[in-house]
Amino acid sequence: MNLSLLLLNPVTPPGCRRIYTCKSADYTGTLTTWMVVLILLVSLTGCPSPATTPSPTPTPTPTPTLAQRIGKSWSANIVKEGTVAVYTKGGAANIKPGYLGFKLNLNSQTGVSLTEFDGNTFTGQWALSTDGKMLTLNNLNPQPTDTGGTISYTINEATDASLKLTRTTVSAKSGGTINDYQLTNP
Repeated sequence: MNLSLLLLNPVTPPGCRRIYTCKSADYTGTLTTWMVVLILLVSLTGCPSPATTPSPTPTPTPTPTLAQRIGKSWSANIVKEGTVAVYTKGGAANIKPGYLGFKLNLNSQTGVSLTEFDGNTFTGQWALSTDGKMLTLNNLNPQPTDTGGTISYTINEATDASLKLTRTTVSAKSGGTINDYQLTNP
């Protein structure tokens, strides 16, 4: 009997009880061989794995430049005039509580607005030195006392939330002291 006929015609051949329990060696050997081949074929090929798409490589976030990092509005957190801490944000016994209103607004790409502890506001331009260690406010209007319209600061630290500056020249308003400003981004 032809194997293709056996696979297509489920009729039990003469001399067999069922296709699996044939007494004839011809049918049993052929059937066993085909079952082994089928089992090996299925086990070797297995199930197809699901299609996977490679995860995209994340685009690294560019590190902001110093100008981008400090280009925002800052308020006083701690201010020292000379060696004396005259203001601490939230402090109850501040020597100069007016620093609560101190603002250094560098939001504009080059424009600046500086509001001092006495409430006076000055506008002008700001620039960074090429090495990024100095912040200069120039063309301030009205001109702060004894500045010629320019105030420069050494940048001690600049993070996204904190800016630490030291004024490079004395401040007439604070009695001729070099002032340290620890600013925060509100």
